This record gives sequence, structure tokens and C-alpha cells, in this order.
Amino acid sequence: MPGLFDNDDPFGLPPVPPAPGAPVSNAPPEFTVSELSNKLKRVIEGEFSFVRVRGEISKVTVAKSGHLYSALKDDGAVIDAICWKGTLSKLGIKPEEGMDVVCTGRLTTYPGRSNYQLIIETMELAGQGALLKMLEDRKKKLAAEGLFDDARKKKIPFLPNVIGVVTSPTGAVIRDIMHRLNERFPRRVLLWPVIVQGAGAAQAVAQAIAGFNSIPEGSPDRPDVIIVARGGGSLEDLMPFNDEIVVRAAAASKIPLISAVGHETDTTLIDYASDLRAPTPTAAAEKAVPVRVELQSFVMERQQRMFVSVQRLSQRYGLQLQGLGRGLGDPKRLLEHAVQKLDHLGQRLDNGLVSWLERKSARVKELAAKISPRPLLQKIGDAQRHIKNFAERLTNTENKILHDRAKHLKNLSAMLESLSFERVLERGYAVVYDENRNIVSTAGDAAKKENLTIRFKDGETPVKK
Repeated sequence: MPGLFDNDDPFGLPPVPPAPGAPVSNAPPEFTVSELSNKLKRVIEGEFSFVRVRGEISKVTVAKSGHLYSALKDDGAVIDAICWKGTLSKLGIKPEEGMDVVCTGRLTTYPGRSNYQLIIETMELAGQGALLKMLEDRKKKLAAEGLFDDARKKKIPFLPNVIGVVTSPTGAVIRDIMHRLNERFPRRVLLWPVIVQGAGAAQAVAQAIAGFNSIPEGSPDRPDVIIVARGGGSLEDLMPFNDEIVVRAAAASKIPLISAVGHETDTTLIDYASDLRAPTPTAAAEKAVPVRVELQSFVMERQQRMFVSVQRLSQRYGLQLQGLGRGLGDPKRLLEHAVQKLDHLGQRLDNGLVSWLERKSARVKELAAKISPRPLLQKIGDAQRHIKNFAERLTNTENKILHDRAKHLKNLSAMLESLSFERVLERGYAVVYDENRNIVSTAGDAAKKENLTIRFKDGETPVKK
């Protein structure tokens, strides 16, 4: 009901009637800072719940949370902009500094800093000119890094065993490629299905290229060549193949890569980073394999030419051999002389061996006649006499040494007996022992001992104090 709440209370409360007798004031209503901020927030969000804003992106910052904070500006003003993480992944383009874009979203305020900002829902480039300028700047940047250098491009194998294809599984592109391969030279094809347009397409294509390269070398599933293909479309449709992550993935591929994006007149940045560009997907299949029939004809032609060449060489060498043979003479006659000489030398060898054996036999008989056992027997008799003489001398010497040693031992025994303490005991002396059988030799030592033992010549007697 209009005019029901004249004071426009920010919380929708009815006006408070003045107290009876209170003076009526014409002053505007009083708000707290929070009340005023919330009122402004509702007004702005209600008035600008859907807007399209064109401007240049500046101050691009992606927080750790994944949300994008930036600003849109023109010659006269700047407005803060936010793109939440979930929306950012769905944008058709990647926001970059200096891009001229048209953003769709809603306006809101941030009371904490008393400013208003645009919540971005969609983003597109403002005109094809801006898009081309952005692509040209990106191309120069990547070229400066050497990603487009011819020196780093790899050679496409002549006849690959496995071909990896990165494209949409439902489009006509994969059917055209398979049809052309079957016509020319059927090969094993591995399809890595991806989306080729819209949000997430660039990421999917880059992951597919990296995925094929991650297959271990030597594996039967590792492609020998990769084809990245897409049908024709507008510049905006082909933008995923201009994305920096796709270009870098193509440049980093260790497997040779053929790009076939769009029609013959379309050019994307992946074409510069690939090892070979094909104007169409069908042309990519043609560049990937040769024509089997043409290859068979080529091989058969080379085989026929080789057969003819071998025949000609054989005939030429045969004639040359015949000419050389005429100059050598008859080999049979040459061999007859050698055989006769060999027989003559063999006969001489036999006769010489018999003669040598006869001479050696006569010499042995001559030496045998000179050999007699008498000198040997004489030497044996002399040796026996010497041995007998030495044995007698050894016996005499042994007896004399034993006699002398026995006599000396007897003398030593007599001396030992005369010096024995037992002979001293027989003359009237005695020996005193303590309890440990140690000899006590002084009276002072005897006074210190408790138990003593005295040994006489006929026995021992204990002594107690």
C-alpha cells in the first residue's frame, strides 16, 4: 500500500508515532552505517540484477580459493569485478590483462569497503578485432619462447603401426579419418575422445596429448603419431586450439603430432607448434600413411628393376670371367705338373725316412756293443766298502761317547749325594719348618710362628708353644 511506511525504514518496520506533545522535526531519518549499507545493497542489486558491461580487463588476480578478482575499465571509469571459481571454469575464454571483453552479470556492493562490484556470469571478447589482437600477442609470446622453431619439429614416420587421434567421438571428423586410412593403408587407431568446443575443451585436448605421451615406450598401445583434429567453425569455436595450454602440450609432445583443425583457410596456434599441419582432418590421414596400392606398385617396380640389374651384372661378370679364363690357360695341365712334383717329393720322403731309420739303428747297435756291466759292478763294490768302513767308525765313536757320558754322570751323582741336606742331617743337624712348610732359619722367625716342625735324620717332630 503506497504511503504506508513514509519513513522507508530499511527493515520494513512501521513508523513510530511521535510522543504526545513532542515537537515535530523535519530532519531526515537517522541510519546506522550497516543499515545504510544494506539499504544501498538492496537498491543496487534490485536495479542492476542483470547487466552487460564492456571494458578492458585489468588487475587480474586469482586467489588461493580459485576465485578471480579483477577490474573493468574504460577511458573514464573503473569497476571492480569478481568471477567465482565455479563460473571461472565455465567461461569460454581465459581472462587476461588488457583483453577487451563484454561481461554479463549483476551488480552488488561490498559493505566492508563501501564499494560496488560486478559479479561476472559470462564473458566474451568484444569483437573479432580484439580476439585477433589477443591471438597475435599470444603467438608472438610463444614464438619468442621457441615453441614454433623448425629445429624442434620431429619427422612423421613413413608407416606408423599405431595412430592416436584426439577429437570428438561423435563428429564426422573421426569417420572421415577412419575412412581415409582404410582406403590408403589400414592401421590401428586409438581414439582419445574429447570435447572440441566450449568450456573445458582446451584442458581436455592438452590432457589427451599428454596422456598419449605418458604411455610407456615399447608398449603396443603407444602411438607412433598423433592427429589432433576438429571440423570447421567460427574463430570463437576454434579458440580451444589457440589456448596456451594446448600449444604447450603440442610442443612438449615426444610423439610426432599432426594438427588438422578447421578448414584449409583456418589457422590456429597449435598448427605452429605441431610437427606437421594438415589443412583438413582427411588430409591429416593422407599425410599419416602412404597409399598401399601405390606402395605395392613402387615395391614391385623396384623389384623388377633389381631383377633386371642382377641379370645384367651376372651376364657381364660371366663374360669377364670367360675372358680372364682364356688368359690363364688350361687348369688341368697346370695341375698335372703339380701332381707329378708331389708324387716325386713323396717318394723321396719315403726313401729318406727309411735311410734315416737305418742309420739310427746302426748307431744304437754300435753304442750297445760298447756298454759293459763290469765298470758299474766295480763302482758298486767300492761304494759298499766305503759304507762298511763308515759304519764301523760310527759304531766305535758312538760307544766311546756313551762311555764318557756315563762316567761323567756317575761323578755328578756322587757329588750331588755328598752335597745333599740329608747327609747333613746324618751328621746331627736338623731342619725347622713352619706350618706352610717354609724353612725357618733364624730364632726371630721361630718366635713369630705358632706351629713348627723339626726334621731329624730319622723323622719329624711337631713343636707347639
